[in-house]
Amino acid sequence: MNSPSLRQLDIFAQMVAAGSVTRCAADLDLSIEQVLQDLASLEMRLGYRLFDDLDGATRLTPAGRKTAQAMTLLSQDAPAPTEAPMEEVLPPETEPDIPPVPAIIPVATPSLIVLEGPPRKVITLAAPAPVFGQLQDGLSAFEAANEDIAITLDLHVHTAEDAASTLANGRADIAYFYALEEPTDFGSRYGWSEQLNLYAGSDHALARADSVSRDDLALTPMLALETRSGLRDIIDAALAKGRFHNMMPMLESDNMFEIIAALREGAGCFAAFGTLARDIGRMSGVQRLALDMPLPAIEIRQAVAPRSTEKPAVEALAQFLFL
Repeated sequence: MNSPSLRQLDIFAQMVAAGSVTRCAADLDLSIEQVLQDLASLEMRLGYRLFDDLDGATRLTPAGRKTAQAMTLLSQDAPAPTEAPMEEVLPPETEPDIPPVPAIIPVATPSLIVLEGPPRKVITLAAPAPVFGQLQDGLSAFEAANEDIAITLDLHVHTAEDAASTLANGRADIAYFYALEEPTDFGSRYGWSEQLNLYAGSDHALARADSVSRDDLALTPMLALETRSGLRDIIDAALAKGRFHNMMPMLESDNMFEIIAALREGAGCFAAFGTLARDIGRMSGVQRLALDMPLPAIEIRQAVAPRSTEKPAVEALAQFLFL
């Protein structure tokens, strides 16, 4: 588990399999504090909670269930699952609150049993995990109103190129993706925008300044997510479009607590948008910089597979998410 992001996904997988923090920590030979911190860091990066209660009877949130089902797609090193949709299977020895998961680490998995009931129409939604976090209430409401439909997730898509490929290859019916402008090579529609901001420790000289210029930032070390992170590419593209030029980051990590600690120590600046920016802005000892020019906003756009005309439910869900 060399990469922090893969480490966090491994811990999440083991938490689902183990059903408790204590058992998960023992299985991975980690302290309970390490498990809790890595899970909290993962939740901050994803933009939503995975578990309802880590101190008591551990239960996945609805968003956590969907993430567990789609988790192999969160890891760029793990293949997409080929089994039947997770809504239709349940290992006999798993507790009712904890669904099965395609684990990234070796975990003993009982034989699968197909649940009785009519087959459900499956709609696959591809989106960055933080975007899914903002759509989850709408998705849950749509499923509740349409009991014959199951929504599965692909959390691997981030860019317009990802979305175009995923839709063209039939891996998803609807895709949400990050962009700085409308793509010219395939159709999509604008959903909303999220402002990119820069953050530094409260005691940093730039945090105390009334206005921060590009020249000021050019002399300031940067902290960044790892290059394998889907957020990293769009952040770098937005910084370049905003004519912000800087050397390679002094720290690259998907462990958000490592980033926050470095910010509080005055190690440099960190760029973020969306739910990640919201959570960082609430942290003590961290402050948003008063830039003398706004950085480009990140667009979240929706695209629908061309064959969706053959699946009325897809068109209905795509429209429902815009209501």
